[in-house]
Amino acid sequence: MREELLSIIETNSRIDLKELAVILGVEEIDVANELAALEAEGVICGYHTLIDWDKTSLDKVTALIEVRVTPKSVHGYDEVAQRIYNYPEVNSVYLISGGFDLMVILEGKSLRAVAAFVSEKLATLDAVLSASTHFILKKYKDHGTILNQNPTDEREMITP
Repeated sequence: MREELLSIIETNSRIDLKELAVILGVEEIDVANELAALEAEGVICGYHTLIDWDKTSLDKVTALIEVRVTPKSVHGYDEVAQRIYNYPEVNSVYLISGGFDLMVILEGKSLRAVAAFVSEKLATLDAVLSASTHFILKKYKDHGTILNQNPTDEREMITP
């Protein structure tokens, strides 16, 4: 039940407990208890809402920053990653394979704000060797959800 429950709520975290119980074929109290246990164990780390910011009046810029670092002797990449993820503008930090060590994802009010973060905060960390910034120009799909999907006309054409 656990893996199936996690798969369902990963796609739709707002699903009703009653509906989950029916899908899983268990009692509602069992679902509630399992969710509480998963939260207590740290398996479920949070619940998020996906927003298409392009459809709002708020200006936001999302950047993906590849960072090459010198890992610390005792804690490796963890200490550097922690220093970076503690900045409030940083949304995500991942240890990655390839030519860079960390992928930092952040949002700023403008390109200039992101550039200022990189030059004034990120680049000044002693462990950071280099960084490469990529700006997201348009999102097509995010967290499994297709954005800006054009509605299709499902009416049938009738000809005389």
